Amino acid sequence: MQRRALLATPALVGPAMLTSTAQAQAPRILTEEFMVPAGADSPGIEIFVRNKRPETMTAFTPGRTLIMVHGATYPAHTAFDLPLGGLSWMDYIASRGFDVWCLDLRGFGRSTRPPEMSQPPEANPPAVRGETAILDIAAVSAFVRARRSIPKCVHLGYSWGTALIGRFAADNASVVERLVLYAPVWLRQTPSLTDPGGQLGAYRWVTQEAARARRGAGVPEAARATLVPPGWFEHWAGVTWATDPEGQRRNPPAIRAPNGSPADSREYWAAGRPFYDPAKITAPTLLVLGEWDQDTPPYMAQTLFPLLTASPGKRLVLLGEGTHGMWMERNRGALFQAVQVFLEESAA
Repeated sequence: MQRRALLATPALVGPAMLTSTAQAQAPRILTEEFMVPAGADSPGIEIFVRNKRPETMTAFTPGRTLIMVHGATYPAHTAFDLPLGGLSWMDYIASRGFDVWCLDLRGFGRSTRPPEMSQPPEANPPAVRGETAILDIAAVSAFVRARRSIPKCVHLGYSWGTALIGRFAADNASVVERLVLYAPVWLRQTPSLTDPGGQLGAYRWVTQEAARARRGAGVPEAARATLVPPGWFEHWAGVTWATDPEGQRRNPPAIRAPNGSPADSREYWAAGRPFYDPAKITAPTLLVLGEWDQDTPPYMAQTLFPLLTASPGKRLVLLGEGTHGMWMERNRGALFQAVQVFLEESAA
């Protein structure tokens, strides 16, 4: 069965209601953190992993175990587990009876930074290309499956993470229960907002001012002032930029982002070459994004959707009044619900 839906209304649940409802009904959530070795081919590289689950959860199943992978610029734990209005996305998922994990790829957040990221950016080629990042996903997926004694689990990718997870799912169908591609990357017809242009060094410096400007791209003028509730961007920026001590010493403060993703985009997506074959994905797959997404515009998901020929029950959900960073916007409840409905079908 194929399902395609357009949610053209604002969030079904607002931030305040989403928080109060979850807090009133949720069990106590346990948090664990791990540093997972990236593998024998990456000596010295460790991947930061965070896990959240209900305190009462003692049995684990593929349909209720989820791994979340971030995008091209910022780490996972400061996005997926950022308590906005008292509730993070990981909290929301865990409160509904899921064992949820997120990972920071090497070079991001609290994971090991490759040696070239301690040198001037122009001294080395782009760091953390897609082929390398997939090694981190494979290591963490194997770690989670072994720790929970399950044969497969659900995988979610965001932005660049959808390209990585898509490739992982295409090459490792037997370990993927379900697949969520949030803001999916596909063949590019428009310029990339993460590509600085010119010669790409190992990494790029990103300031909070640049991040704020990028967030407003594609948003109608009348909606900009209320898109992100007061204080939410500042909270996210504070904890995210704090993950890069070297960048904190700059004026203005900045964060290092590996240039592997822009390099991948030039070699694959902007050149008309897919990084993976969607026809090899055999898991039920959800494509979900906001209508105002300028980083991965809706045409990408609409082009990718019919290519998922072996995905049973696939669906495409376009959410009204949301951008690429909808998880931090006033309508994030619509995103959370769309993904949760898909997750809970498998869990049932």
